[in-house]
Amino acid sequence: MEWYQERIGFVEDFKVMLLSRAIWVLGIVTISSGGTAGTVVDVKLVYAAAIKANASAVILAHNHPSGNLMPSEQDKRLTQRIKEAGKILDIPVLDHLILAEEGYYSFADYGEL
Repeated sequence: MEWYQERIGFVEDFKVMLLSRAIWVLGIVTISSGGTAGTVVDVKLVYAAAIKANASAVILAHNHPSGNLMPSEQDKRLTQRIKEAGKILDIPVLDHLILAEEGYYSFADYGEL
């Protein structure tokens, strides 16, 4: 994912990587930008971008300006909502990454997808 170093610890952004059937990157779209403690994500916008790009899968990502890599309950609920919408549209969520200046957390790596 593309993140500007000066923003990763400043404001929260939510992005989606759009993938082809061969797992080629079709594009990366910023879905929302917020403040230092959160951002609002509209699930419809995630899948509007995926459908427009004819994506076959997506990877979600957002940053935590606080530096805390652990997902919040809100992060977990949002991931499940996006995942459920993807099942209906046959556009699966392959991972959800939480980024901070010191590293990342992968929902897939921790078996949370």
